[in-house]
Formats: sequence, C-alpha cells, structure tokens
Amino acid sequence: MSIQIRPLAPTDYLGWKPLWDGYNAFYGREGETALPDAVTQNTWQGFHNPVVPMFALVAESEGRLLGLTHYLFHVSTSRLQPVCYLQDLFTLPACRGQGIGKALIEAVYGEAHRAGACRVYWQTQDHNTAGRALYDKVAQHKGFIVYSHEL
Repeated sequence: MSIQIRPLAPTDYLGWKPLWDGYNAFYGREGETALPDAVTQNTWQGFHNPVVPMFALVAESEGRLLGLTHYLFHVSTSRLQPVCYLQDLFTLPACRGQGIGKALIEAVYGEAHRAGACRVYWQTQDHNTAGRALYDKVAQHKGFIVYSHEL
C-alpha cells in the first residue's frame, strides 16, 4: 500500500471527521462524553485559518484518509527556538502496524525543522501500549508526568 502524507485540505472534512471521532473515542470522548460539535467545528476551521497556529497532516492511500496528526508551535522558557507540540495522532485500527503513525510523526518532524523549531514533543496515556511501542522507537521518554486542571 502506497501512503502519501500531505497537509489537510478544506475538501477533506468527510475523510477527516471519522478519524477525529475515532481519536476522541480512543480517549473516552464519545457518546455522552463526546466533544461538543462546536469544538469539532472550531478545530476544523482553525486548520484552515491562516491566523490560527494549528496545523494538520493526513495519511492518504488511494483517495482514502487513513490517519491524521495535529500539531502547533509555541515559544518556550527553556529554548531560544520555538517548540512543536504534536497534539493528536490517530490511524484507523485496521491500518495499524503498517508504518502510518511513524510516517505521520516523521512528517511533523520535517515540518518542525522547516519552521525552525528545536523540539517536537507529545503526550499519551500510560495504557496506550501500542502507541508507546512506536513512540519508544522514534523519540525519548523523558520521564515527565502530566498534570491538568480544567477551568
């Protein structure tokens, strides 16, 4: 299977949305706990708004979207250059193990390098064993634990 990694296009909504829904379901955001549609629409519109610093890449094969990644850049108090936060990564379950996730991560590395960023980082849940097996091959786990407080 030939995979192409490319930027998300405004015409990709019907292929992107099931991937987005699958990603959110993986993290328990489905049914009664699903993200409000306004969040999904805001996210989608952000990718296509040049003043919003959110970016998206998709993995495509034979006209079908098989995976996505969303990322953004921000300043850092410990670096001179910007850093890149890889916020979302998802491939269709039937397509896992075929290098799509790795290709998406490496494409973000390329975009970060072109943007002058000095670091790409992301987080995942500790029970994401399949994802973590890939992440251990393409990055270093630095031992940080994430805390969050919703406002």
